[in-house]
Order: sequence, then structure tokens, then C-alpha cells
Amino acid sequence: MTSAPRGRGIAVVAFAQTAHRRSSEELSEVEMLMPVLHEVLDRTGLKTADIDFTCSGSSDYLAGRAFSFTLALDGVGAWPPISESHVEMDGAWALYEAWAKLLTGDADTALVYSYGKSSPGSVRDVLTRQLDPYYVAPLWPDSVALAALQAQALIDAGDTDEPALAAVAARNRDAASGNPYAQLKGPVPQGGHLVAPLRTGDCPPIGDGAAAVILAAGDRARELCERPAWIRGIDHRIEPHGLGVRDLTASPSARLAAERAGAFERPFDTAELHAPFTAQEVVLRKALRLGDDVCVNPSGGALAANPIMAAGLIRIGEAAARIHRGESDRALAHATSGPCLQQNLVAVLEGEPR
Repeated sequence: MTSAPRGRGIAVVAFAQTAHRRSSEELSEVEMLMPVLHEVLDRTGLKTADIDFTCSGSSDYLAGRAFSFTLALDGVGAWPPISESHVEMDGAWALYEAWAKLLTGDADTALVYSYGKSSPGSVRDVLTRQLDPYYVAPLWPDSVALAALQAQALIDAGDTDEPALAAVAARNRDAASGNPYAQLKGPVPQGGHLVAPLRTGDCPPIGDGAAAVILAAGDRARELCERPAWIRGIDHRIEPHGLGVRDLTASPSARLAAERAGAFERPFDTAELHAPFTAQEVVLRKALRLGDDVCVNPSGGALAANPIMAAGLIRIGEAAARIHRGESDRALAHATSGPCLQQNLVAVLEGEPR
């Protein structure tokens, strides 16, 4: 189990995100990010100088230029010099690095942020760069086509059908009605297949957005937050890169990550799943052993807002925020990256007994 040693727990003490939109072309990444950074700091009363470590997640492929994350540091304030790192991944993996940093005792507080602007180009084409460069990428299968292959495999295996997938979409959209930051809310539009068997409602929206969290260790967490969301375990695992050697109807990496994070030790009441496609929620529910007694994606999930490189961090933030508000006592947060749930991270968060 990947967990914090006794005596030095790590907790999420604050979370902030943008109101996600289809396009924010009038804003640069820095302009989109700065209000979120100010908000998450204001929630704790911290100043930039009070942060011991900063870690970010983003993608140069989305920005269209190398080392684009260095520009975002203008929004953080990198002078005087700060202790900083970056991952070319969803911000959930930046949180993992920050969590490890705090475990060492070299830092007591960490700022984690991530952002993505998908609106300037064709994100379906950009995501092909994640594929095996020798056999699959030259065929240019886009992200929706690959998700459709996974959905069809589930239908062929008898694990779901199109009405059941439509019900997943409807439930997430309905939950998003109570989320002021969601991009899509309300009824799912009816229509033909986008890529059979997936319809528009089965797929995530394209949009821009950012998110940030603050982590703190031990007593510092209790000073900064009335009810910290303690990270009791966190782990991430990866499926084989070759799609042809995987069973697309299962996610052994998600199950193993959950097992190592301690998710199966006790029941949890909330699960925030990073499932950009309806069929992926079917896979994750099975892998993570989610019953009907668990509240899944009360925020609306990635089907309601899917800012690439931030959607996974948002799942952790949304789960933590429910603990902060007293709406949850033990929550599971999941993040994914790559085609068909290739990489999976699971975090278990708990609030102190009330």
C-alpha cells in the first residue's frame, strides 16, 4: 500500500477551479490560471512565499510550443526563486509528486496546479501522439474512435448496451446541474452516432480550464483547513502500451492501484471517476468494485467538463471538497491518461471523525 507513514499525514486543504468553457481564446494560459491560483491561496490565507514546493501538470502538445509550462510560472511568481517541478501529465500526477515531496519532510506545504486549452486545435488528433509510434499512431485513430472500440468490446461481452450508456450520460449531466463550474448540464441531446456505438452524449466536451490544490502535512494541515481531506493512500499503474495485447473490457491497472492505495480496506461513500467516455465508467465501476451505495461523480465528472491535463486533478479536488464540506467521510478519486484507460491513478481520501 502506498501510504503516508504514521505521524506525518498529508492532506488536501484547499481546491479551486475555473468555470470550464468551450473556448477561452481571449485569455492566455497565464490569464486563465491566475484567478485559480489566487483563489486557492486565499482559501488558506497563504502567500506564494509560504509555499514550500510547487508542481504543475500540462502538455506542450496542446500549447503547440516546447516548455510552455515555463510561461505559466509567471502566474505563480518564480522570483525570488522557488522550489518547482513539472510533469507532462494530468495534474493528478503532479499531485503525486508533491505528495512524495512532503513525505520526505523537505516541505510542509505544496501548491499543485494544472491547465489545458483544447479549443485552439483538434484535440482528437493531438491525442494520437500518445499512441505507439510504430504500429498504431501512423494509422491516426483518434481518441473517440478508440473509445468506440472499447465501448463495442463491452457491448459484445454483454457488460453494457447503448441504453445503459445513455443512462450513464444522463446521470452525470443531471449531477452537473448542481456544479457551477461544469461546462455541460441538463438533458443529453439526442442524435445519431458520433462514432458507433458512441453518441455525442457518450463523449466528453472539448473545453478549456484549470485547477489547483494545496497540500499540507501534519498539524500544518489542521491549521489551514477546518476539516482536511487526508490522503490515506495513493498509487498509479499502467497498462501495456499496445492496445492489441489488452482486454479493453477490464482495467487491471485501476484495480491494482486501488488495492495498493487501500481502497478496498473499508467502504467509501463517494467516488470521483475520471471517465471521459460513458463506457469507461462501466469499466471503472467493475474494476473498483463500486456498488449502488457509492455516490459516483456528484460533480458530473469528465462528461460534464473535461479540461485536458486538469480533469484528473479536478477529480481529486472535488472529492476533497466534499470532505471539507462534511458531505463525505471517505472518498475515492481516480485519474486516467492515455487511450482506453491506459494509465490509472487512485487516491483514497478521508476526513477526521466528526
